[in-house]
Amino acid sequence: MIDLGISKMALIGAVALIVIGPEKLPRVARTVGTLLGKAQRYVSDVKAEVNRAMDLDELKKMKESVEEAGREVEKGIYTTKADFEKDWSDATAGLDGSGSSSADSANSIGNGWTPPPPEYRHPAKNWRLKRGATPQWYKARQGVRRQVQSGAARVARYRPRKPGA
Repeated sequence: MIDLGISKMALIGAVALIVIGPEKLPRVARTVGTLLGKAQRYVSDVKAEVNRAMDLDELKKMKESVEEAGREVEKGIYTTKADFEKDWSDATAGLDGSGSSSADSANSIGNGWTPPPPEYRHPAKNWRLKRGATPQWYKARQGVRRQVQSGAARVARYRPRKPGA
């Protein structure tokens, strides 16, 4: 970049004072400062846009890799499921009734038994809210605020009344 020291800045200021003149120099300096500020903002906006685009590309790549890993896991689950079902059918094929006495006793116990249905539970939704609810008439009697008031409304409500009015 340009190496601007104090001596070079003083030289540029002196030349500008001679060329432009003392009357117009403050206005020109403000204009130059404004233009430099706009240029810096434009450069920072461009940098931010480039960074966002780079981050977006990285996120797309990451999304694709996660989706690919998900597909691989899904394939693995399906193959494991198929292997398990095959092994299960092979293991339970001999339990049709032609087996040893221990297998017959286990099979007779297991065949007629079904698990009991789950007990009914009442859905106690918002039970804390319902038990802690205070009636509106009680809140009104006790002076509990039910709505938010603006500052002007609060001042008008609690302003002392004039004795004559």
